[in-house]
Amino acid sequence: MPETRVVIVGAGVAGLALGNFLLRDGVECVVLEKHSRAYVEQRQRAGTIDGFGVRMLRAWGLDEVLEGIPIPESEGAFFIDGEAMPIDMDDDGNESLYCPQQVLVRNLTDAFLRMGGDLRYKAADVVLENMEGPHTRVRYQDSDGTDRTVECDLIAGCDGFHGVSRRSIPAGALTEYAHQYGYSWLSILADVPTEPSGMAIHSRGLAGLIPRGPHATRVYLQCAVDDTPEQWPDERVWSELEARFGRTVARGEIVSRHIVPLRSVVFDPMSYGNLYLLGDAAHIVPPMSAKGIHLALHDAEVFARAVLRRAEDGDTSLLDGYSETCLPHIWNYQAFATWITEIMHNAGDTTHAGEFRKLVARAELQRQFTSETASRLFGELSAGTN
Repeated sequence: MPETRVVIVGAGVAGLALGNFLLRDGVECVVLEKHSRAYVEQRQRAGTIDGFGVRMLRAWGLDEVLEGIPIPESEGAFFIDGEAMPIDMDDDGNESLYCPQQVLVRNLTDAFLRMGGDLRYKAADVVLENMEGPHTRVRYQDSDGTDRTVECDLIAGCDGFHGVSRRSIPAGALTEYAHQYGYSWLSILADVPTEPSGMAIHSRGLAGLIPRGPHATRVYLQCAVDDTPEQWPDERVWSELEARFGRTVARGEIVSRHIVPLRSVVFDPMSYGNLYLLGDAAHIVPPMSAKGIHLALHDAEVFARAVLRRAEDGDTSLLDGYSETCLPHIWNYQAFATWITEIMHNAGDTTHAGEFRKLVARAELQRQFTSETASRLFGELSAGTN
């Protein structure tokens, strides 16, 4: 008999949401995470839990993990060539929560451990074996350097785009669909209150100043794909922000900086044998869309319901149809992510798409700002950009 029904590789949003879903319905699982708990819970990541995610977590009895930060009312703006277009972020009827991923992960971890969940940190050198069965297992080295083996029925690969799960699948078994947007973001974390707050569209490129706490700001600057962090010393960062926002910005110590490539990726199918891919292991959306958490939670719920159906009735139909269920939803959100990413970038820098596309993008932005849904849409983007 296997030691557990499911081994979950990766203790991020997808992995811990899945662990909580399974454990609440009596399905045994083991979560393996290569990093320490302190590392995982301190990684600075953005996050918006949209209304879909909020309702899902409540439906699974996980209200406790929604201790995020509500999107603030009447704060933030979009700046176009230095002119502010205020965003009414009144959340009346909008269940979305701004919740940094590290906060959501911490809350999901606490809930999982309170239920007696088996979460093993510092699991190194993970190897997936016999994914096609019948004796599927995961080997790893624990924090003491001891070799361990966990036998299981299923493996959930929730370890991100660069994780071991998808890389364990034989070449040619999956088809990769990918699009590179032709520009990157310089992403910076700074110890400074956010002033102003919002996104700026400018001929020099897109920029963002997003609050990450009372004295922390996430900074974004559109840059060339071959730029390096070393090309962006502190003075260049702050002066470029002021140029793109058209006003003075609050300055402070820069804690970290790195280049984020903007890309969309989907792998099809999202499974191989007894291995199923969830979250970033299966797909990437550009951070402009603020939909990474949404897709991770959606995958986790679809897979959890499939596992529960098999455990309760011996019915494997939902597992067999996992990819077919998830992929249409993923492509729908890829369409949205591509749309908003191209509009926001084309409306400023003409280097990539030209003057015609710039004017089309600005017309679309104007239409969105005068529509009934604009406040919600652009409010979520402003608060939740990754």
